[in-house]
Amino acid sequence: MAENIKQPPKRKGFHGRGPQGPVEKPKDFKGTLKKLLEYISKYQGLIVFVVVLTAASTIFNIIGPKVLGKATTEIFNGLVSKIQGGNGIDFTKLSRFILVLVGLYLFSMIMSYIQGLIMTNVVQRIAFQMRKEISEKINRLPMNYYDKNSVGDVLSRITNDVDTLTQGLNQSVTQLISSVATLIGILIMMLSISPLMTLVALLLLPISGFGVAVIFKNSQQYFVAQQQFLGDVNGQIEECFGGHNVVKLFTREDSVLEEFNDTNDKLYNSAWKAQFISGMIQPIMVFVGNLGYVGVVILGGYLSIKKVIEVGDIQSFIQYVRQFTQPIQQVAQISNMLQSTAAAAERVFTLLDEPEEVMTSDNHTDKSIDDIKGDITFSHVCFGYNPDKIILKDFSVKVKDGQKVAIVGPTGAGKTTLVKLLMRFYDLNSGDIFIDDVNVKEFDKKEVRNAFGMVLQDTWLFKGTIMENIRYGRLDATDEEVIAAAKAAHAHHFIQALPGGYEMELNEEATNVSQGQKQLLTIARAILANKKLLILDEATSSVDTRTEVRIQKAMDNLMRGRTSFVIAHRLSTIRDADIILVMKDGDIIEQGNHEELIEKNGFYAELYNSQFERIA
Repeated sequence: MAENIKQPPKRKGFHGRGPQGPVEKPKDFKGTLKKLLEYISKYQGLIVFVVVLTAASTIFNIIGPKVLGKATTEIFNGLVSKIQGGNGIDFTKLSRFILVLVGLYLFSMIMSYIQGLIMTNVVQRIAFQMRKEISEKINRLPMNYYDKNSVGDVLSRITNDVDTLTQGLNQSVTQLISSVATLIGILIMMLSISPLMTLVALLLLPISGFGVAVIFKNSQQYFVAQQQFLGDVNGQIEECFGGHNVVKLFTREDSVLEEFNDTNDKLYNSAWKAQFISGMIQPIMVFVGNLGYVGVVILGGYLSIKKVIEVGDIQSFIQYVRQFTQPIQQVAQISNMLQSTAAAAERVFTLLDEPEEVMTSDNHTDKSIDDIKGDITFSHVCFGYNPDKIILKDFSVKVKDGQKVAIVGPTGAGKTTLVKLLMRFYDLNSGDIFIDDVNVKEFDKKEVRNAFGMVLQDTWLFKGTIMENIRYGRLDATDEEVIAAAKAAHAHHFIQALPGGYEMELNEEATNVSQGQKQLLTIARAILANKKLLILDEATSSVDTRTEVRIQKAMDNLMRGRTSFVIAHRLSTIRDADIILVMKDGDIIEQGNHEELIEKNGFYAELYNSQFERIA
């Protein structure tokens, strides 16, 4: 039957791991466990205390049925005595048993509560420490890490994986101690009542274990298929909602629905088989358990008649038999939980063990980055994200203080790469970059980046007021300075027209302002930061003509007196650039101002004219 299940292709980002699905296993369980123990060892005193409290709580709980059996025997003997004309039930003795029983369960509850409180505190401290380390690590990772790993994967490690890890620790440690103590304690108590009855009870365990193993083996294949189809269904739903407008535009509703129904049917078929077969475990356990109770009662009654045990011992033994299977099931669950915990921990530790970006310079210059004028020199620069695939090949250019440099070229020419190298997001394969005749390698990376202001095509505004978003450029700026920057960016007028003005709260996606308004706010932020070097990824490609004019005026104000590098998309906006660098396949094939390049009638002229061609 399993052979007929067609396995769907996996969709990225959807793992669909349900509570009963297959458990993700770590690649290096021992190594991960060792690192995890290093975190736990910081709280070894509290952990030892938790172990003692858990063991004590379990012991008090185990003694309970024995005391209850004594009370049952006292009631039985009292009733027999009353029937035979004796004194009947000794309520004084019985009340002592009841008080002892209540005391035992009360102490067990209190100790269980205290250990739970301590353990929760410990694991949350571990979670806090891990999230803190991951957060700090993210800022120290090189840019090439984010080229190879998605942002969603990094976020998953700091949220889902840490949560899985802490929940696993919180439950598995105390459950493991409790289960082992319960198993040993109950076995001792059962043997103390009757070794023969204990043997009968234990003989039934292999039968139930064999049945569960067979069912588990047959159900796993359906669980795997269920989780894969669940991921496929989730992927289809996200695609449909994310591209709902496109689906409507091309009237693909019927085909999308047909595809979804097909996958949904496969999910249904695998899911009900998985749930039905796994659902047989409980009835089998109950059936075998009931057989055990029958055997215990018959044998117990016989031994009671022979005066080998008392009547209350039968009642106590039945309780112990009922409890005996619970820690065995718990240990099986804990093993799965530990696998998931270790897998989550391994992902966290993999991130924490990633090589970090070296921020400091070995040969630091005496010149302060704050004293630079803004001369930039690229000297025979060669770079490739992979050493065997060079993007920039022997690139050289000199830029004087205050000049506006436009970088143009087709997609993939290396425009953005050039800017990333300038800010030392990546180190060169060969060649040098100089700021005021000082090699950038002689500055710390943080110093170099702090010398630049940036305005990108993809605006970044955070949830908060407009005043706070602009002030992000310089946190110690006064309200007056923020407003002055907004005026220079031609943003003051529209801000005043907004409800709340500068105190208006932007939502998480900043969708309560337009795209053009977002750009003006980011320009205001850059003006306020007042950096000597600027990088602008032209921000006018997705706005109307009137807004483009306003943004261009704001950018002109921003660039005035500063060395600026503009990644140009609309060539009409960089006609006044001092230097235009024309890039193609990683090389600067032309350079000069607009008029010079048009006169050459080369690649730049071809690009420029192509943007103004009209269809006849």
